Amino acid sequence: MVHPIHANVVSWIVIVSLSCLLHGATGQLTFDFYKTACPNVDAIVANVTLALSKRDNVVPPAVLRLYFHDCLVEGCDASILISSTPTNVAERDAADNLSFPQNGFDAIVEAKKAVEAACPAVVSCADILAMAARDVVVFSGGPRWAVPKGRRDGLISRAARVEGRLPASSFNVSQLITLLATVNLSIEDLVVLSGAHTIGFSHCNQFSKRLYNFSSAAKTDPSLDPTLAASLKASCPQVGGSPNTVRGFDATTPLAFDNSYYRNLQNNRGLLVSDQALALDKRTSPVVASLAASQEDFFFAFMQAMVKLGYTGIKTGSQGEVRRDCRAFNARSNT
Repeated sequence: MVHPIHANVVSWIVIVSLSCLLHGATGQLTFDFYKTACPNVDAIVANVTLALSKRDNVVPPAVLRLYFHDCLVEGCDASILISSTPTNVAERDAADNLSFPQNGFDAIVEAKKAVEAACPAVVSCADILAMAARDVVVFSGGPRWAVPKGRRDGLISRAARVEGRLPASSFNVSQLITLLATVNLSIEDLVVLSGAHTIGFSHCNQFSKRLYNFSSAAKTDPSLDPTLAASLKASCPQVGGSPNTVRGFDATTPLAFDNSYYRNLQNNRGLLVSDQALALDKRTSPVVASLAASQEDFFFAFMQAMVKLGYTGIKTGSQGEVRRDCRAFNARSNT
């Protein structure tokens, strides 16, 4: 086994190399973007994010999911943080985003307030969200990586632009591959980033069809472990259940960032159809097996994939703006 300190050094080198490669093709992000204007920004964001995570275990998965949903729609530009106005239904109020807990949004708003107090009008909400996503992974027991910075905040946030850009819980592997290819993410990236489901929870309506109405041949999904199926049915009855009930994506350690998500998939204990499909499809199952076998390999791959994801659709230079408040555009006419 590789010593953890050595693994961290190797990971840093690989991430720096990946960042340099993507830098040339995608935009000007650097690790030291705020070296002069806000040198302590990483620590400021981490202090707020970690304090809120200790207080509320919903914060880590909520922030991580916010980051994914933000990057996949308009790019990593904090468009998901914009609040709706009388003249604009914003991205966060699209049907696919309505299940987001307010806790995640509030965490980024609080981090932004702390950053503004130290470095007014310098650090974008997009960069704060990227740093916070890293920090909640660290809080939950996962790896820490250097976040390239220099993103600008987007000027578009519309609910109408969300449909078709986010993966559905019922997607098969072909649908997942096709969707992520639109943002230049590979099959391996798909499996690695799906590992974010090692923390967090899902409402019953996202998996109830697997329990009660899977197909004409089987009411319950035959690929679902019978013991887990029985437990899920007890929590999510077909009639009379609470819409607020949630179950962990990772049935083993839902609050810990580890590789048990992949071991669960190998044992038919994935919560969503889109999760379990990864272990059943020959294009993705070898990656699942590799990550299930080594948490170190999962952490290593996850860091690289998160850096790559962070370049999706970025705005830099004179594009976009640096919002004063993550919930509203500076130029109100854009709303």
